[in-house]
Amino acid sequence: MTMIYKSEAGERELRDHYRQVLEAWPVPAEHLWVPTREGETFVLACGPQDAPPLVLLHGSGANTSMWRGDVATWSRHFRTYAVDLVGEPGLSAPSRPALDSDAVSRWLDDVREGLQITNAAFVGTSLGGWTALDYAIRRPERVTRLVLMCPGGVGRQKVGWIFKALLTRPFRRDGLRGSAMAVAGLDGEKNRQALDAVVLTFTHFNPRREKLPVFPDEALRGLTMPVLVIVGGRDAMLDSHQTARRVRECVPHSTVHLLPEAGHAIFGQAEPIAEFLRA
Repeated sequence: MTMIYKSEAGERELRDHYRQVLEAWPVPAEHLWVPTREGETFVLACGPQDAPPLVLLHGSGANTSMWRGDVATWSRHFRTYAVDLVGEPGLSAPSRPALDSDAVSRWLDDVREGLQITNAAFVGTSLGGWTALDYAIRRPERVTRLVLMCPGGVGRQKVGWIFKALLTRPFRRDGLRGSAMAVAGLDGEKNRQALDAVVLTFTHFNPRREKLPVFPDEALRGLTMPVLVIVGGRDAMLDSHQTARRVRECVPHSTVHLLPEAGHAIFGQAEPIAEFLRA
């Protein structure tokens, strides 16, 4: 198994913090553990059981807690399944399936089948956006609608290597806080809760170091479902302008929102995304 944490004590601190967040979840939720070929996968299920399914995939160095500001909106109309990606600092297995293969989509097949979902809408951000896009390309019949926020795999990855270098050096927490603010585009006051979580996570967590594979034009042209892409004009990690251009040129049924003042971390989009999903 991959050693995704820097120490056992750090792993315990992160898991204890995560469980506190789950205990204060804003809507009633079920905690599910789904067996997969990559190990157990944790899923947080909310909303009416007979509502259309919506799968949420978080970014690198995160877990389902990133959706706590959105889930109340989405779970009114959808059965939402917030999935902890394997190999990330959540409650799922620490395995990391190869990104340059179909291993991630086969893992997601297992998750979907374990939840007894035939097809679903997907919302993914950053690494989760790459994962959702990879799945939509490989399994288009399983994805009804697709929402991607600052997704990897479309625009050029600009300074991912700098981010990884910063987070693997022995920084003090105040130095790590400044790095996270610069790279993720987080405001120290407005996004204090999210920033605190990022600093805590990367104090103890070893992120994936490889670049995300870029999807070719022909793969993007094969997408058949409606697609909404939301990117930040000040994203320091990915070339959002290139992402927007490629999606507009290659994806048949796409809508692109480029938020000029937003960075890599995008907030406040629950209602626009809900409108797109319900259209």
